[in-house]
Amino acid sequence: MKIIVSGGGTGGHIYPAVTLIRTLQKKVKDAEFLYVGTKVGLEADIIPKEGLPFETVDIRGFERHLTPVNLLRAGKAMAGVMKAAAIVRRFQPDVVIGTGGYVCGPILLAASLMHVPTLIQEQNVIPGITNKILAKFVTRIAVGTQEAAAHFPAAKVVFTGNPIRSEVLSADRLAGYKAFQLDSGKKTVLVSGGSRGARSINRAMIDVLKNAAQHPQVQFLHATGKGEYEDVMARLKAAGVDLEQCRHIRVCPYLYNMPQAMAIADLAVFRAGATGIAELTAKGIPAVLIPYPYAAENHQEYNARALEDAGAARMILNKDLTAERLSSVLTELLSEDMKLERMSRASRQLGRPQAAEVIADMALAIAK
Repeated sequence: MKIIVSGGGTGGHIYPAVTLIRTLQKKVKDAEFLYVGTKVGLEADIIPKEGLPFETVDIRGFERHLTPVNLLRAGKAMAGVMKAAAIVRRFQPDVVIGTGGYVCGPILLAASLMHVPTLIQEQNVIPGITNKILAKFVTRIAVGTQEAAAHFPAAKVVFTGNPIRSEVLSADRLAGYKAFQLDSGKKTVLVSGGSRGARSINRAMIDVLKNAAQHPQVQFLHATGKGEYEDVMARLKAAGVDLEQCRHIRVCPYLYNMPQAMAIADLAVFRAGATGIAELTAKGIPAVLIPYPYAAENHQEYNARALEDAGAARMILNKDLTAERLSSVLTELLSEDMKLERMSRASRQLGRPQAAEVIADMALAIAK
């Protein structure tokens, strides 16, 4: 069996794709895979390191008004469709799967027009423009949230949840405490603004950590993002926070072992990307979500609002984020065990830990 998988631009599109590939590899031992992405997206770095065959299509997103740049990109888009068609014709896949990003457009459109079964996986509450267009052509649509289903043809759509890494589910809590040298008897707050960090969250956390330095009852594990780490450390030093003396506070540029970090989290402070939310809900971790305000279609705010409405999270809009507001919400939640427990149950009810298995089975069911 031959399978093309495409997803690009951000880790939120790439990591679910890799998870689906690994799941399919377990189900079909002799399956042959080809990953199609762009030269400029994160996939160009991640996918070769995963040991997967990789080809590229040159395509960029369009600006929201008519510009010379859009005309140039329109030309590249046409060339991209032609190259995508050549890739499909040469590889002759039995099924093509897209997990989001502009690069999915040419490859899934070409496959659909060539009568190859196709499946798109939409992670967010508000679908991206590429998947909205592709919905008219593809065979099946797997949505990560129930709210997203309303944006697609009912006959094609299935609510599956979003694929998450198996390591997230298998990570051991006690091993996590040991890995980060934290106390298993204390509540742990996990803070992350994503792989690149989030300046607004990092700035708000300075005063939160300054206060936490004097109150060691709760411990913090804060990933700043590599580009923000030096600035955060300098600001903590200026605020009089000596991390050498605060063994209950861990600040690092990046968490390479995020599954272990999630295993010990009693509460998380996160952006509201679909992949992060899928992992939080699979683990039943209550969250304070601060949506990235410049996400396409403002989808992170809709993602966060869905969790808040379900009682699984609290949302603070980026424009409203201050140290005082964040500290107030954290203090409220950490001081009320029953409230945290209710949020945890609500989060777990939203989780779909078997999503990758379900989507993989869907893909195999429609394959030629």
